[in-house]
Amino acid sequence: MILSCQNINKAFHEKQVFKNCSFHIEDHEKAAIVGINGAGKTTLLRIIVGELEADSGQVVFGKDTSYGYLAQNAETDSEHTIYDELLEVKKDVILLEEKIRSCELEMRHVEGDALTALMEQYALYTHQFEQADGYSYKSEITGVLKGLGFTEEEFSKQASTLSGGQKTRVALGKLLLRKPDLIILDEPTNHLDMSSIAWLENYLLNYKGAVLIVSHDRYFLDKIASKIIEIDGAAVSVFSGNYSDYAVKKEQLRTARWNAYMNQQQEIKHQEAVIEKLRSFNREKSIRRAESREKMLQKIDVLEKPTETRADMRMELTPRIMSGNDVMQVEGLAKAFGSEKLFANLSFALKRGEHVAIIGDNGTGKTTILKIINGLVEQDAGEIKLGSKVHIGYYDQEHHVLHPDKTLFEEISDEYPTLTNTEIRNVLAAFLFTGDDVFKQIKMLSGGERGRVSLAKLMLSEANFLILDEPTNHLDIMSKEILEDAINSYSGTVLYVSHDRYFINRTASRILELENGSFTGYLGNYDYYLEKKAENTLSAPETDGAFPPAAGGSREGNPSSSAASSLKQDWQSQKEALAAQRKKENALKRCESEIERLEKRSMEIDEEMTHPDVCINVAKLQELAREKEQIEENLLLQMEEWESLSD
Repeated sequence: MILSCQNINKAFHEKQVFKNCSFHIEDHEKAAIVGINGAGKTTLLRIIVGELEADSGQVVFGKDTSYGYLAQNAETDSEHTIYDELLEVKKDVILLEEKIRSCELEMRHVEGDALTALMEQYALYTHQFEQADGYSYKSEITGVLKGLGFTEEEFSKQASTLSGGQKTRVALGKLLLRKPDLIILDEPTNHLDMSSIAWLENYLLNYKGAVLIVSHDRYFLDKIASKIIEIDGAAVSVFSGNYSDYAVKKEQLRTARWNAYMNQQQEIKHQEAVIEKLRSFNREKSIRRAESREKMLQKIDVLEKPTETRADMRMELTPRIMSGNDVMQVEGLAKAFGSEKLFANLSFALKRGEHVAIIGDNGTGKTTILKIINGLVEQDAGEIKLGSKVHIGYYDQEHHVLHPDKTLFEEISDEYPTLTNTEIRNVLAAFLFTGDDVFKQIKMLSGGERGRVSLAKLMLSEANFLILDEPTNHLDIMSKEILEDAINSYSGTVLYVSHDRYFINRTASRILELENGSFTGYLGNYDYYLEKKAENTLSAPETDGAFPPAAGGSREGNPSSSAASSLKQDWQSQKEALAAQRKKENALKRCESEIERLEKRSMEIDEEMTHPDVCINVAKLQELAREKEQIEENLLLQMEEWESLSD
């Protein structure tokens, strides 16, 4: 065992953050802490590393265990260059190297016993140097810096001149090079692009020590974590497996707890009704029986009502009108800022109902493309044609669509003057703004709160073409899942930029990768993109996707007609598979609805049989018994069909 947390309690004022929090981390284990924003994830990390004191409980590290902690916005600020800053971590190795060189020089001038002693010292230094991977430390530093997204030209930049995100990456690099027994990371992917996150995943997967992570990046957690530690309503639970395993188990537990709660509540109400009826008879015997039942009811250990899954935010995206089949055609798009050329001759098309994700490294121009489409930035060349009846809804990651001096209420009422005060409050309440919150000024809100206001406006827009720039930034996992469900059920067209691979995996039907100033298209979600990208590493790249691009729209070289035909077949196969899946899901829903109806009728019969007028009616009782028997048979058939459909 490398870390043990035992019965940790922490409260701020009267709010209990967690109660009796207990878990442990084994050697080489990769664990993640998850929970909604404000659940106490960072607080728990700070208690573990000693930055914050728990109200009670203890944190115990294994004997001689070393750990390294990277806070959420940790920065390295010095006059050293980026390379020298990481070189500082290897000062012990550098000192050994200097001692070895010194010994080599001295050996030229001594002999006899002095030489023998010096050679023994030299052998010791050399062994220690080899143990510390001294011969590869320079290449290791270079590999870490490149993996975290720094180019060799940037190695000589002073750390003090870097942006906040770059400083955090430097701090992360230093921590990784220290190689502690336990790495503790708080949101390590916040300032990394996709390629850097993929590199970090691979690094941590192969890391010989243990890792404890707080992250909202579910794809990252799926790749890294083998244990999930959940903080939910002050309770801490441990689940084995990655994030997807946890999500399945969590839903199963939530369903079981909800059913147990509802069954108990139903039994309590039934007993209360019986007690009330017995008292109403106003006879000594019936009153005694009522009191007996009352005592039994008081002994019941009443279950707490489970928190409803994702009940914190409600979102539904519905277009007011349907657009034409051709939503947008982009031809020959080009943009440069001064001498920095972002892209040239980009061409692609969007059809109604497509959900298309634009991906690529930071600085390649993804957000610029969205701004050009929305008329916020002017292109250097190219043309953008919108189809008939296209109504755009735009989500800007910098939230420039919001007015900083307006209140939340004014932001909605000014944009949608036909809404009543009650309707405006209801909309804001659906996005967690209640009471006096609606009179806060936009400029006083956090990034996550501004994101929720922008999503509220997006929902009200009733647009049939959504353009989203990093929509999941600042959202916790539950809010991301709500947005994903809203997009997946949205019948309009979506074009978005995102670094959230889990979000892309769940919502994209096509991916456009922006690399070296041009697009490469992949027909499918993020997993499909990774698979095809690996296959195409040594072969010609694909076309833009389901629809043939204009000349010059993708990378150099045009695919063969057979490749294009293959892509169309892939697309058709996907459509048929989705249609079959929807048909099965609809059948499953009908089956579940019928089971629910039959169970409800069975309960009604049980209740009806207890009625005084039915109890003495033999013919009626036989009729109800026959109906219940038929219901039980039908239930068995429906459950078998449900099991088959579920498989």
